[in-house]
Amino acid sequence: MSELIDGAVTALNARLSGSFDAVAKFVVEGEGSIVIDSDGARQGDDAADVTLTADEDTFRAILDGSMSPAGAVMSGKLDVAGDMGAAMRLGGLLG
Repeated sequence: MSELIDGAVTALNARLSGSFDAVAKFVVEGEGSIVIDSDGARQGDDAADVTLTADEDTFRAILDGSMSPAGAVMSGKLDVAGDMGAAMRLGGLLG
């Protein structure tokens, strides 16, 4: 597991403010992927209801709060494939 993914899993588990009723996957290009579901965040490449893909810089900016996920999508820096409702619910839990 990459250092970025390992740190992100820890940070995401600390930020999740409630249970998530879907499966989401963050794919960080060149680093790996993180799955978030009702059990929290973990490194993995499981099938997901929604997949969010970004480069390392964009992912770090979303994780540290300097870029909103919505802003990243609108600027083309974050690709969302699948259930947009699940993506929006995840954003609410992380906020």
